[in-house]
Amino acid sequence: MENEKNIKELKDKIEEVRICMLTTLDAEGRFSSRPMGTAHVEEDGSIWFFTNEYSLKSKEISRDNEVSLAYSSPSNNTYLYVNGKAELVDDQERKKAYFMPPVKVWFPDGVEDPNLILIKVTPAFAEYWDSSSSKMVVAFNMLKAIVTGQKSDVGDHGEMKF
Repeated sequence: MENEKNIKELKDKIEEVRICMLTTLDAEGRFSSRPMGTAHVEEDGSIWFFTNEYSLKSKEISRDNEVSLAYSSPSNNTYLYVNGKAELVDDQERKKAYFMPPVKVWFPDGVEDPNLILIKVTPAFAEYWDSSSSKMVVAFNMLKAIVTGQKSDVGDHGEMKF
């Protein structure tokens, strides 16, 4: 039951933000990050992206599949960090189901592009920071905390394990 609740919360937050920084490890063990648009979040919590099978990130995932995703929406005061395992998946049915017109910028031939592949991230851990309040309310609460010396309630923070 707890896992279902975590998956629903994860899915809701990702669908609100959609774009993340996908971080892998390069050949020298350094972090390598790039923006990625989330293609889909499945009911089991797996997170899917489109990529080029021969891209640097694909090579990095093949070498070390530990990845992190950082979603950030300052305008909505929503932030999400996901740690998990990635794998490259060549699934034509999922490609068709998850494909969106903006992906054609990188893959003009659409789902028929021979280099198009999916990245599946299976989350192990996630942490979020979220405030439903407006920026003005958050700023006021922070200022109030500074003036009064009392801790401010600036929103929700939580951890999720899968």
